[in-house]
Amino acid sequence: MVEARLFKRVESLLQEAGVLIGGERAQDIQVHDPRLYARVLAQGSLGLGESYMDGWWQANHLDAFLFNLINARLDERVHGTGEVWDALKAKLFNLQSGQGSYEVGKRHYDLGNDLYRIMLGKRLVYSCGYWRDAKDLDAAQEAKLDLVCRKLQLRPGMRVLDIGCGWGEALKFAAERYGVEGVGITISKEQAAFAQDLCRGLPVEIRLQDYRDLNEQFDAIFSIGMFEHVGVKNYRTYFEVAQRCLPPHGLFLLHSIGTNISDDHTDPWIARYIFPNSMLPSAAQITDAMEGLFVLEDWHNFGTDYDLTLQAWRNNIDAAWGQLDTERYDERFQRMWSFYLAGSMAAFRTRHANLWQLVLSPSGVPGGYIAPR
Repeated sequence: MVEARLFKRVESLLQEAGVLIGGERAQDIQVHDPRLYARVLAQGSLGLGESYMDGWWQANHLDAFLFNLINARLDERVHGTGEVWDALKAKLFNLQSGQGSYEVGKRHYDLGNDLYRIMLGKRLVYSCGYWRDAKDLDAAQEAKLDLVCRKLQLRPGMRVLDIGCGWGEALKFAAERYGVEGVGITISKEQAAFAQDLCRGLPVEIRLQDYRDLNEQFDAIFSIGMFEHVGVKNYRTYFEVAQRCLPPHGLFLLHSIGTNISDDHTDPWIARYIFPNSMLPSAAQITDAMEGLFVLEDWHNFGTDYDLTLQAWRNNIDAAWGQLDTERYDERFQRMWSFYLAGSMAAFRTRHANLWQLVLSPSGVPGGYIAPR
């Protein structure tokens, strides 16, 4: 009797989102274990993601199913007990300070360069491509890197800082194409070692370093896909560090995923399995944190390009799963990764998540700034 009531409750919620259990459309799902209903109602998104990893249900097209759920705002109506604890932790503690700031490097970016080589394409660039004139992933990533350099007005001989340099591709591109020298910092040992090899022979230094320890001058700064790990309690410090490292007329480009609603923690499934201690900033949180430190020269939103980027990553990894070590990347890991990519696609497709590039200057560009596109 209880199980029937739980089924009816979940069935009713899914119907509100245009999803049928046992249906044949892209967004419909097949349930393999009836314990799913109690688990989802008790645990919310954490229960939904973990039950998918456990093989309790399958979607005809996972991104279509999650799109319908997010578009109907079911994620805002079904909360698990874990979400309450995550919110409380975020309020009480600075989860992105001390050793907590290194946690995402150890648990996500150090998973293995073999995984990321397969997924990311020609360049190990783990951020949104720029698809305006691009026909494929590699062209979109090159266009994004060039867009960053053009927005910063890079010229030969300039000294550039990359906060959160990843595998070093952006600094390599800037050094080779624009003749700059640079410093890149990361909290991932795997990324730092790879970036040092990648940039060997170029005027580029790669450091395993926390951004808060920076106190030196650069002509320009960029930060691509790192701000999502800073945390709202540290936003002001982050912008203070960037400001003290720039001359009055230097430029700082911030490339970050953003969200429409201010919050202080992330989805509990994402926090547990993908990006520990992460959160997406809102526009209000960003402008509040940088108030009095920077002039906002440009704010560019191309979040719909992230859906295309994620689709390309999924196609790459689906085609090459067989090349990976099945002991390290077993079937449960594969389902976890598929859920992560599909959920991200759905977030950008519904416009609940955005991709922003901000260009900031400490004192304003004399005569004004003309933003490249």
